[in-house]
Amino acid sequence: MDIRMKVNQVQGPAIRVRGLEKSYKTLQVLRGVDFDVARGSIFALLGSNGAGKTTVVRILSTLIKADAGTAGVNGFDVTTQAADARESFSLTGQFAAVDEILSGRENLVLVAELRGLKNPGAIADDLLKRFSLTDAATRRASTYSGGMRRRLDLAMSLVGNPPVIFLDEPTTGLDPEARIEVWHTVKQLADQGTTVLLTTQYLDEAEQLADRIAILHEGRIIVDGTLAELKRLLPPAKVEYVEKQPTLEEVFLAVVGADGDARTTAMPAPMSEER
Repeated sequence: MDIRMKVNQVQGPAIRVRGLEKSYKTLQVLRGVDFDVARGSIFALLGSNGAGKTTVVRILSTLIKADAGTAGVNGFDVTTQAADARESFSLTGQFAAVDEILSGRENLVLVAELRGLKNPGAIADDLLKRFSLTDAATRRASTYSGGMRRRLDLAMSLVGNPPVIFLDEPTTGLDPEARIEVWHTVKQLADQGTTVLLTTQYLDEAEQLADRIAILHEGRIIVDGTLAELKRLLPPAKVEYVEKQPTLEEVFLAVVGADGDARTTAMPAPMSEER
């Protein structure tokens, strides 16, 4: 059975986290984390470096086990049903995991073959088209820009059509143009029904992308809500009217005109000198 068909039979949120705790020796990283992620939505886990965002993702992706609490992906417990959970999601880390020697198409075909899927070439071509990489399909990935490489990485994550994707700080190190490319791609994923859990330390990224935002601080979720709900936590700033004097540039343009034609402007008569 197709994994999305299996997942569609499961009720409730795509991701459910309750009371997660995790320590590394004496360092307590997570101190009881709770949140839900609705199906087909983008959920941003926002926090500074060291807040515990990557630890949450590693637990959800079955890479490590929590010390306490429970977590489920698509209705599968990540500890007791790890194999089923892994089948229903994909993970993209902070750095693109592409083989730079291979072409974009070869990277996708390789992943499809490793996952035992039929028609890997057709799968690759479909994803290349979906991520606007068809024109660069035969080029080595080493020649791709940062944004193209990240789009290829996302395409590789979607081989097999997973209903959930974890994006752990996906725009780290990218220039502004490449970041916007990735944002556009992530929005497309959600529009097509994929559930996205995004970790980020960039406020503008969470604001641009997320349906809901949770702020993780010192191992705890301190707020969780939509952008509008979070903004209501603070009173609106009062803006007082301050009279602004015109600059010399504004005076010049008003008198001369933007097109260089002088304009007749009433000017105060100069004061006569006393003799």
